[in-house]
Amino acid sequence: MVGSQVPRRWACLEPEVGESEAAQLGLGVSGPVALTGATGFLGTHLASALARAGVRARLLVRDVRRLDGEIRRAHDVVVGDLHDSGALERLVVGCMTVFHLAGVVRAGRAGEFDLANRQGTQNLLAAAACAAASARFIYVSSLAACGPSRDPAGRLPEEPPAPVSAYGRSKLAGEEAVRNHISPWVILRPPAVYGPRDIDVFQFFRLASHGLVPLPKGETFVTVAHVADVVRAGLASAGGAADGRVLHIGEPRPFELGQLVSRLAELGGVRARTILVPKTLVHVAGLVGDLLQRLGVRGVAITSDKAHELTTRHWTARTEESLALLGLSGCVTFDTGAAQTWEWYRRAGWLPRAKIRPVSSS
Repeated sequence: MVGSQVPRRWACLEPEVGESEAAQLGLGVSGPVALTGATGFLGTHLASALARAGVRARLLVRDVRRLDGEIRRAHDVVVGDLHDSGALERLVVGCMTVFHLAGVVRAGRAGEFDLANRQGTQNLLAAAACAAASARFIYVSSLAACGPSRDPAGRLPEEPPAPVSAYGRSKLAGEEAVRNHISPWVILRPPAVYGPRDIDVFQFFRLASHGLVPLPKGETFVTVAHVADVVRAGLASAGGAADGRVLHIGEPRPFELGQLVSRLAELGGVRARTILVPKTLVHVAGLVGDLLQRLGVRGVAITSDKAHELTTRHWTARTEESLALLGLSGCVTFDTGAAQTWEWYRRAGWLPRAKIRPVSSS
């Protein structure tokens, strides 16, 4: 089912964490605060929300030129990466909250995932153990660490993980390192996250704007999350109510992928049809993507690792208990979030303008 419908007891939230909401959520964030991944999609949104909450954080950044100007002025920058022990110590020394968002989502080889998502996480944990032994460590993992669900209703956080990709296995290895950390920790597993500045789910927006969206054959249900809801979960996690827990984040209601794409096109005011592609062709496209990536091509849409994920069903998670534990009252509905994201992509020049047709609620 797709549209504005969410379980009755959940509120429909705004697609941006405004100043008053950020200030309220920020009350539970003990400082000083460290944040990795601040130049990435999710990290940019979390850094902005922290600034709106009046929290000045230390940001680990490899290239300061990639950092948004407003974010740079609102926070302190530590130049380095997850393999620079000196930078990591400067980042976390004396901190009471560490948000770890940095990682690799696409790579040509399994070792690259492992280096960033396992070893990088272990390096940050080691620095925190030495220089910030009391800090709460909030690790943003992925539903890929848990693996797909046989049931469209989704997997529970406590179910045994069964990742199907090198990316998922590396994120699970990062989770295992966090579980052994000496101080309080929380692990968040968001599903496919969309919203302004995203470049991954953006591919579906781009294809829909061109009128044709290829999908792997077979019925697949998915859980999705607007970036604002992941930011809310991150800030709420800092309050301590979820210490020692693995939490699933996202809309409580799963969507059938084909219906979701149709609704996405409707919300964007475009006409698009889906074409079902044999799974073998998806894997071939992934191998081509691997080759392009090894040749240095940036922004490759699909690799063999992503092909494994795309051809496996269902990517769904049960999220209600996790959201309730964090004290969150609702979520951004897909209708609201996708409409806002279409508008941002068009304003930013990522997608062409379209004549918007009236959109019916469902």
